[in-house]
Amino acid sequence: MFDVILKCFTKLPSWHSIGLVIVAYVIYYFIQVVKRPILACSDGAFKQFLYSNIPTLEMKYWPTFWCFESRAQTVFASIIRSKNIPNVKYRREILTLSDGGEVALDWMEENCDGESPCIIILPGLTGESQAEYIKCLVYAANNVGLRVVVFNNRGLGGLTLKTPRLYCASNCEDLSEVVRHVSDIVPRKKLGAAGISMGGLILGNYLARKKDEARDHLAAAKIISVPWDVHKGLLFTKNCKEKEENISMILSCRILGTASIEKPILNNLLGRHLANSLCKTLSRCDIFKDTDVDMERIKMCKTIKEFDALFTSKQFGYAHVDDYYSDATLHNKLDNICVPLLCLSAADDPFQPLDAIPIKAAERSTHVAIVVTARGGHIGFLEGWWPSSKEQYMGRLFAEYFTNALLEKTEEFQKITQDLYAAFVNKHHLPSSSKQQTEFSF
Repeated sequence: MFDVILKCFTKLPSWHSIGLVIVAYVIYYFIQVVKRPILACSDGAFKQFLYSNIPTLEMKYWPTFWCFESRAQTVFASIIRSKNIPNVKYRREILTLSDGGEVALDWMEENCDGESPCIIILPGLTGESQAEYIKCLVYAANNVGLRVVVFNNRGLGGLTLKTPRLYCASNCEDLSEVVRHVSDIVPRKKLGAAGISMGGLILGNYLARKKDEARDHLAAAKIISVPWDVHKGLLFTKNCKEKEENISMILSCRILGTASIEKPILNNLLGRHLANSLCKTLSRCDIFKDTDVDMERIKMCKTIKEFDALFTSKQFGYAHVDDYYSDATLHNKLDNICVPLLCLSAADDPFQPLDAIPIKAAERSTHVAIVVTARGGHIGFLEGWWPSSKEQYMGRLFAEYFTNALLEKTEEFQKITQDLYAAFVNKHHLPSSSKQQTEFSF
């Protein structure tokens, strides 16, 4: 049958063949690519709030017509944003940490005042405040009257490393100091935080491990393209038959053998690029040259896991790199989070398999909601015929969420937060004093 169809196809005039290919492409795009995102969240007030106040959740996501493949989204998003989005004019603040280390806090406060809500943004693996995806979010927030402060990790953002320590996905001590510092400037009801990729891991671990502190200082949080299960993000994953059935049914998209960052070839190239960025970051840190760090061997790393095995895991006291990844992973910690958290993940993220997204855990948690789009790649989410700086799916969802969580004047979100924490207390059988605290949190 296939041979007959192929034979007929080859006999068609070339322009007919081209036309059929275009028609088939268009049909495939409308049937298999354009999908409404799903929202994994426990039934209740938080879910109702999200659907009532974030219009983007009710709309289909229309990936860029000529660029909807996951790795194309990932690469072209970076290229297009870097060309279209101008650099942000920040006010820089240098924060000295308790161990003598320094981090750069870059503030964007244009058209805002001292009473404007503020969002702390954590960039990805080697990102800083002028990274294209960070600028996308900064301008999206600023356009709706929100202040932003970008937290540049140690050794990044042009700062010289003051102590022989960088950063890692499992350690949230630096973030804790940053949050406490910013909260002295911004009232709790007006302070939020957002993490992208590895920044999402740091923020998620902070929310889970320092849940009481996080709830005292943050009103809302958001993470984007986080590698939920770090092990699966770095290993080959199995085919679609083993992915969570409810996702496959709702998205109705066929993802053929989603692979990790180290397999196959295209993902491996992206992984090598990130590993090379890590090596460059470390090579700029002269403070390590007189230590037992084997700089020459580390510079030869071709994958992130090799770098983490030789440097990150050792620097932060892990016996093995897998111990570090187990400690950093986030998919099994959602139940410990008690700050309203909205997450955005793409089902085709090349750095994270679909079956690693903790859909069931989100549906059981009291405070976590995960938006899953059928397409979008890793920090991609391009849309429109030609993506512009004004129309970014990622930025629009970001602005809609924080606008309603931090700027709303009806105190609806504050009431929902109180109810969510009461449910959290009951679920975890916390002492009655914790229940009483919910009445006086605001």
